[in-house]
Amino acid sequence: MVSYKELGLVNSKEIFAKAFAGKYAIPAFNFNNMEQMQAIIQACVESSSPVILQVSSGARKYANQTLLRYMAQGAVEYAKELGKNIPIVLHLDHGDSFELCKSCIDMGFSSVMIDGSHLPYEENVALTRKVVEYAHAHDVTVEGELGVLAGVEDEVSAEHHTYTEPDQVEDFVKKTGVDSLAISIGTSHGANKFKPEQCTRNAQGVLVPPPLRFDILKEIEKRIPGFPIVLHGASSVPQDLVAIINSNGGALKDAIGIPEEQLREAATSAVCKINIDSDGRLAMTAAVREVFATKPAEFDPRKYLGPARESLKALYIHKVTNVLGSAGKA
Repeated sequence: MVSYKELGLVNSKEIFAKAFAGKYAIPAFNFNNMEQMQAIIQACVESSSPVILQVSSGARKYANQTLLRYMAQGAVEYAKELGKNIPIVLHLDHGDSFELCKSCIDMGFSSVMIDGSHLPYEENVALTRKVVEYAHAHDVTVEGELGVLAGVEDEVSAEHHTYTEPDQVEDFVKKTGVDSLAISIGTSHGANKFKPEQCTRNAQGVLVPPPLRFDILKEIEKRIPGFPIVLHGASSVPQDLVAIINSNGGALKDAIGIPEEQLREAATSAVCKINIDSDGRLAMTAAVREVFATKPAEFDPRKYLGPARESLKALYIHKVTNVLGSAGKA
């Protein structure tokens, strides 16, 4: 067993307390490979932001759990090399079993999510409590979930969303002992979060999705005051990136995300962690497609993964500075 402390990582407890008090949210960026990790650390060091490196079950299978652990340890040393020892959390995103969460804790993760939101309520409570007991014995923080987000991302898929019931949150937190709670207030996984018919057009003709249910968020804040809330599926799907992809051979149809001004508002509330994955995929894909389209003779991976890394870094600096408000908080 490896403790996350040996890797130079931190858990989420202290950084969430600071985020709550400072009215900003910690970025939770998913990564599967070296370029993504480099872009995340470069962006967060340059903007002086704490960061949560997220690994999904699919990412673990793709990249190998041992390599990911050492990449996270490398991220800590890389940040120091770049000049700033920023707080870095290694977090399991959407763990679906006790065994997976235990394995991640034993491999050096400092935080895990157990997602029992698809289960009947009492089963969700029991599973989450079991993970919490094991995690807390090793000083690892745990994120639970109530409510179901629609959409598809990695191995997480749901056709319909179910808003979080404020009546349940106090009981759930008390019975499970979780350190943070992911809720459903209208965000959604993937790049195609809404159908066009669900949206309205603004004065510029841009499709605008239905607003987030801030009324549910406010009610949850009343039920569990001071408790860290998490938003999943919070990519904004920048239309300039979608346009670059589609003009260079892509076929992203009806890709619509969450408006950034709504996420900025959420970040000033009890929301202490905001997950962003699809936007990063779009930034990298746009850069790669542009290289392939404009330089068809290019075959050196560094010549297209390098621009992809730079595009991702620029996106993440924008997110922590203008959307989450975490820049300068490390």
